[in-house]
Amino acid sequence: MQIRTALAASVAAVALAACAANAQETITTPEGALMQTGSDLAYGPGELSEAQLNGSASHLFRQNSMNVFRRFPREATDQMVNFYVNALSLRALNPIQLTSTQQMILTGVGTGQVKLSAGQQGNRLYNLEGGYAGGTGIRFFAFTYPDRAVVTQRFTDAGFAAPQFVRRDDGLWQALVRDPAGFDVVILIRNGAADHSDDGVGVGIHVSDLEASRAFYRDFVGLEELPVAPAPLLGTTLYPYRHGETTLMLYDMGDNLPADNGSAGIQYVVSDAPFVAAMGAHRGVAVETPLNRLTGFDLVTVWLNDPDGVTNYFAQVGPNTPPITEAD
Repeated sequence: MQIRTALAASVAAVALAACAANAQETITTPEGALMQTGSDLAYGPGELSEAQLNGSASHLFRQNSMNVFRRFPREATDQMVNFYVNALSLRALNPIQLTSTQQMILTGVGTGQVKLSAGQQGNRLYNLEGGYAGGTGIRFFAFTYPDRAVVTQRFTDAGFAAPQFVRRDDGLWQALVRDPAGFDVVILIRNGAADHSDDGVGVGIHVSDLEASRAFYRDFVGLEELPVAPAPLLGTTLYPYRHGETTLMLYDMGDNLPADNGSAGIQYVVSDAPFVAAMGAHRGVAVETPLNRLTGFDLVTVWLNDPDGVTNYFAQVGPNTPPITEAD
C-alpha cells in the first residue's frame, strides 16, 4: 500500500510539473488580439546548434517582402483608409477581425501589406513631432509610382492637397507628404515602376546607434545589405537593407532624440517562429511579446524589438489560415 501510494504521489508530481511547464498565459497585443503563450511552443535546450542560434533568420522567410504596421488614433480611421486606399492607391484587402471591437485594415503592396491598426494601446511610445528628423523609430514609408500626374489626381480626388514634387539629381521626382495621423510618406516617381507601388515599399528607420542597428538587421534578421545611398532632399545618408520587395533604410540625424516605437512596425512571414525566438533568446534580443499562438487563428508568432524598440514581428502562418483576398 505504501509503495502504491508513493508511486501515485510521484506520478501526480510529474503530471503537475508537466502542467506547470506547459501552463499557458493569455496576453494582448497592442492591436487587441488575444494570444496564448506556453513553453510547449519553444525549442528545448540542445535542440538547436550554436551555429543555428548564431545564424540569421533569412532562411526562414516565406514571403518575398515584409509587411508593415501603421498604428494611429481611432478617430482618424476613416481619413487614414481614404489616404492609403484612395490617395496612395494601395489595394484594399479584406480586413481581419481581431476582436469584437478591433479590426486590422489591410492594404496590399506587391506581395506585402501595409496594415492599418486603429487605437494606440499598450505601453508603446508615440511621438511623430518633427517628422522623419524628429526622433528615433520608423519615421516614414516610401512608395513608388510611374506617373506623377496620376498620383496628383488621386490625391486631389480623395480630398487631399496635391503632393509638391521636386526633381532630384538622379532625375527622379520626389514628394514628402504626411498621412492624416502625422506620419511622413515619401512618394517617388520612376519610369517603368509598377503602379500602386506594387514594386514594394521602403521603410525609413531613424536610429540612435547606427552600427548596432545595422548589425541587428544584417546579422540577426538576415537582410541583404545594399550600398550606402545619399539622400540630399532628406538631408541624410541612408543605409539600406532589403528582403525582396521591401527595403529598410536606416539613418542617424542626431543624438538624444525622443523615441517613437509605436506608430509603425515590421512583420516577417517565416516558416518557424520558435526558431527565431530561440535565436533571439540566445543573443539577448529584447522581447516585446513572447512566443505565442494567436487565439482563433492558425498562427504562431514572436515579437522582438530592434535596438531602438521598433517591433520586429515574426509570424508563422499555418496551413489552415485562409488566404488574404481583395476586398469587394
